[in-house]
Amino acid sequence: MRIFSIVLAFIALVGATHAQVPAGYPADYKSIVDGAMKEGKVVIYSTTDAKLITPIIKDFEAAYPGVKVEYGDMNSTEIYNRFISESAANAASADALWSSSMDLQLKLAADGLAAPYKSPEAGALPDWAKYKDTVYSTTFEPIAIVYNKRLVPPEDVPKTHADFTKLLNTKADKYAKKVTTYDAEKSGVGFMLVNQDAKLNPQFWELVKAMGARGVNLQSSTGTMMERIASGENLIGYNILGSYAISRAKKDPSIGVVLTTDYNLVLSRLVFVSKNARHPNAAKLWVDYLLSKRGQTLMAEQADLYSVRTDMTGKDSGTGLSKELGNAVKPIAVNDELLAGLDQTKRLEFMKQWQTSLGRK
Repeated sequence: MRIFSIVLAFIALVGATHAQVPAGYPADYKSIVDGAMKEGKVVIYSTTDAKLITPIIKDFEAAYPGVKVEYGDMNSTEIYNRFISESAANAASADALWSSSMDLQLKLAADGLAAPYKSPEAGALPDWAKYKDTVYSTTFEPIAIVYNKRLVPPEDVPKTHADFTKLLNTKADKYAKKVTTYDAEKSGVGFMLVNQDAKLNPQFWELVKAMGARGVNLQSSTGTMMERIASGENLIGYNILGSYAISRAKKDPSIGVVLTTDYNLVLSRLVFVSKNARHPNAAKLWVDYLLSKRGQTLMAEQADLYSVRTDMTGKDSGTGLSKELGNAVKPIAVNDELLAGLDQTKRLEFMKQWQTSLGRK
């Protein structure tokens, strides 16, 4: 909180009555800043919880006084469907989309709904974290197994995916109806994660069968899963967003978080400017702010959204996490391979196998 307070105090001290071009940006960036001031607002559709991101919104508005953020948070599938519908109707919609459903974000870009924009901050990102000067990674978020520390003994806590499968098969009674994960049919993030799992884990479908045999509870909301684990209604959650879990664990001693050592998926929230943005300059400011060292620092410190920039190396950065987990870290690359799982035929085949393995069809 101290750094955040100092930043705001400095802004107040210098009197941010008009926005400045960030240091190191090209001089002609002033036209974007001036354009954003005239537009007066930016409309964001996002999967990131509004409460979690409030400090970031406030700091953005302090950096660019006169540009108001209209922020709508919803689940990833809802964002995708709403944006598609509004775009087709040429109706008012988001100026920028910021979503954890990486494959759906990339599909929107591939379908021509994202505006090409080369951010001045792009050079600070890893090569895997950007797509055709259009879509950018903003976070480096490990996917975690989350458990109730009061009710799950240390010897039961899985360290690998194989450990988790074994636990569910050997302690069936204890974990019956006590496991939760994303509903891959209703959650875009959930579908993407299990699709990645299937590529990396040769025994993935054995794990799905084990979850199904224990009557796994499927949810479309990370918040719902976290609440049920904290209350003891569920004991273990699989493929949970580590950023939310780590943030919750700092305040709730009942929450335990495990980053798996065989492989650990890393998700990134992708952002782009809408091709049909009604406030395009303000949207560019938002993208650049999220990618900037200032924005990345606040996201890491205030929201536990690990920094993706290569020039940030602290414990709450992707560089730091990669040093901690070594080769186990598997960031999901922003490239055309992400789109393969969205092929309708392949998706239907995958979902059929998912449901069959869960024992639901």
